[in-house]
Amino acid sequence: MAATEAGVAASAPILARVEVTPAGPFALPGGELDGLQRRRGAGLARLLHRGEDPVVVEVARGADGCVVLAARAGSAAAATYGIERMRFALGVDDDLSDFRRRFARDPLIGPSVRRRPWLRVGRRPDPFEALTFAICAQLIEAERAAEIQRRIVAVLGRRAPESGLRDLPSPGTLAGVSPARLQSLDLSAGRAQALRRAAREVAAGRIDLFGAPPEDGWRRLRAIPGIGRWTVETLALHGQGRYDQLPAGDLIYLRLVGRHRSGGDPRARASEAEVREFFAPYGEWAALAAAHLLRDRHRERSRLRSPARAGTRW
Repeated sequence: MAATEAGVAASAPILARVEVTPAGPFALPGGELDGLQRRRGAGLARLLHRGEDPVVVEVARGADGCVVLAARAGSAAAATYGIERMRFALGVDDDLSDFRRRFARDPLIGPSVRRRPWLRVGRRPDPFEALTFAICAQLIEAERAAEIQRRIVAVLGRRAPESGLRDLPSPGTLAGVSPARLQSLDLSAGRAQALRRAAREVAAGRIDLFGAPPEDGWRRLRAIPGIGRWTVETLALHGQGRYDQLPAGDLIYLRLVGRHRSGGDPRARASEAEVREFFAPYGEWAALAAAHLLRDRHRERSRLRSPARAGTRW
């Protein structure tokens, strides 16, 4: 079966099903801007790959509050992999009780922590997916980055025809795509080269995004021209589950902290160093603290107008 037609065989697929009791308050997220994770009724559906083996995972809430994950694949190994990666992406096993205990009365984020004990930082089930999106999002708005990723998925990605679900192209596929082809999908020349080089390193096994600890992979990524601290921190947070890795150079945080430091001036901007200093008291929970602060900011602004689009650094 061709990689671009990677559907799950309809005849006798392997079905794996688990019911998970969340580690504390939990809410299912919505779909992704790039269309990879989709809402299906009250649940979610996602196409993933274990190597080149496709797996479709569906997620729903059970009547007793549990999270039900069901996977269809051509092998038990692929089905198990799909469930494991979606458990990671949802953060259903994350115990946030220490965070809530420490910061529920925090003067800055305490009100949000008490109001939203279920809040988690969105994750991607595959760290390469998080890395790809981070490179696409360098120096541009999140909405435009999502549109670029949608184009990459539509033109180069894998799909399950019977479900309509899609997945990113594999690292090997992206490694073999010419920079000009990537530029035709609205990537800049520099970002096209960076994505292709990163994909080549991952495909060759020289960078292991699943490796523990991940610091060696981060160092290797930083050696690629066009991949800087923001990109690696975005990968770490959204693709490897590291709440201590805050992409402090993101414009949304520069604005957020600048506003707080200035007493509310919406035009104020903090420096990246000031953002790191601002969230330093939250230690290993810095990125989750930032998510709570952003949620409160969005709630305030939505009363007047839509949230501002956030650009990013590289």
